[in-house]
Amino acid sequence: MSAASSRPGTVRRFETPVILVAGLAFLVLLATWVPGIVSPRSIAQLMIWVVLVVGLYTFSGLSGIISFGQTTFSTIAAYCVAWLTLNPFVKASSMPGLPQFILSASLHPLASAAISIAVAAAIGLVVALAVMRLAGEAATIATFALLIVVNSIYGNWNSVTGGMSSIVGIPIVVGVWIAFGTAVLAIVVAYAFQTSRGGLMLQASRDDEVAARASGIEVKRWRIIAFVISAALMGLGGVVQAHFLGVISVESFYLGTTFMTLAMLVVGGRSSLTGAVVGAVILSLVTSVLRGLERGVELGSVNLQIPSGIQEVALGALMLVMLVRRRRGLCGLWEARFSRGDAD
Repeated sequence: MSAASSRPGTVRRFETPVILVAGLAFLVLLATWVPGIVSPRSIAQLMIWVVLVVGLYTFSGLSGIISFGQTTFSTIAAYCVAWLTLNPFVKASSMPGLPQFILSASLHPLASAAISIAVAAAIGLVVALAVMRLAGEAATIATFALLIVVNSIYGNWNSVTGGMSSIVGIPIVVGVWIAFGTAVLAIVVAYAFQTSRGGLMLQASRDDEVAARASGIEVKRWRIIAFVISAALMGLGGVVQAHFLGVISVESFYLGTTFMTLAMLVVGGRSSLTGAVVGAVILSLVTSVLRGLERGVELGSVNLQIPSGIQEVALGALMLVMLVRRRRGLCGLWEARFSRGDAD
């Protein structure tokens, strides 16, 4: 077969990430050209949500094991960024318990980001080696325990993390285009693993673990690999969020973020990358609109304002409807493609 004849199949293989990236690019361009309709800041935050949800999907979506602990790695990476980029004087006054070489460090954001993501991935490997000895509900409970333990450590280790106080002064270097770039990176990494030999084996174990093991698939091995990749992507999300807001706290990636990422994955469809991205986009836009309505919107002489807390009620109701009416989410197993043919 000639290279020319094989090219269409190669193109179709990458249809899904191309379509997803094109859709996100449209939102970025809309925010850039018409900021009155959608603010660049809102779209930048949306892109960060995409990174986090795609990171969660890389493990939970492909393995079928719901994890409540993936945002833990966002916390680890975000604090690592703060330790490496904050002004040494600020660190010495607010976190005097840090080692001297960290207290004196003031790295470039790119260098600190690379180190922070590597640290999140390394800790993810250690956690995976322990947690992946379990299966099903036991593994899910273990990840929830991980979330609580890490939050408690970071919230009470005052001399190293600042305790419950917010850490301010992190360099703000992330705008809408950098956030978009990290979302693209997360999608490409997740899709590359999803369509790899190991990713396909992991999906087979998700659909029928007994049959997968009987076929010789090393389920534990591929779950560990997926967990580490997920930890790295969640670390990326934590890094970008820290450099976007310039401030972090132990609550930044705790229960609120954990359940929001899970809600986005469930609504979009936790069995497909398209579902992860679609869920992140839809719920980001919905919460942005509801948040605006809670603050109040002027419509002529009328001030339209909804009661505070409606945002959480709406998200809960939406999740309930999805679980009852469409248990696989909006996209189910479907991946975005130009053609009806099989892309893989």
